[in-house]
Amino acid sequence: MNKVVDLMNNLAKQLTPESLAQYFDHTLLKPFATVEAFEQFCADSAKYKFKMVAINPAPVKLCKKLLEGSGVRVGAAIGFPLGQNTIETKIFETEDAINNGSDEIDYVINITQLKHRNYDYIEREMAGVVELCKKHSVTSKVIFENCFLTDDEKKELCKIALNVGPDFIKTSTGFGSGGATLEDVALMKNMVGDKIKVKAAGGIRTLDMVLKLIDLGVERIGSTASIEIVNTFVKSL
Repeated sequence: MNKVVDLMNNLAKQLTPESLAQYFDHTLLKPFATVEAFEQFCADSAKYKFKMVAINPAPVKLCKKLLEGSGVRVGAAIGFPLGQNTIETKIFETEDAINNGSDEIDYVINITQLKHRNYDYIEREMAGVVELCKKHSVTSKVIFENCFLTDDEKKELCKIALNVGPDFIKTSTGFGSGGATLEDVALMKNMVGDKIKVKAAGGIRTLDMVLKLIDLGVERIGSTASIEIVNTFVKSL
């Protein structure tokens, strides 16, 4: 236990409030969010200099305008949160979000097709979204939704991702029955190494969890508690 504490303390010493904030995709995906809520959300994101705001496609134009000149990127969630759209719908939704100003795309895989071992479908879907993102120099992230998957299914997705080449693979939507776990992140990192980045999301609310995820090699963290986590870090200095 002391070794773990020492490891976390050493990691924390390597971070600054600014470098910690750059791990975060600050998140507002509530279907009932108001314009006023987005205005405050974007103001907070600009103040803390988070890497990205994670939102649904509809408010992309609004958030892009609110964050103009801030350096904060705008990310749209595609096929969210169930992933049960057709490939054609996800492609259209991705292109529409990019046209509206999205700098990054987080899309949910079709879990039904994965369960059916229709890996060709999963690869075609992933390739369609990722190739469109690459065409427009937009960052692509593939959401696995690990809470519904077996370890073998997670590994198959990692293998497909290695073939296709998205920028990130991601643990969860935050809307499933479970979120990011250290075990899932370790599995994903072991499968893809440094060839694809890993984003953890879902239920991440404490600085302790964030430090453990960073130690495992996570390069992006999706959270609604980003402000509280950074503030906790600042207080610990």
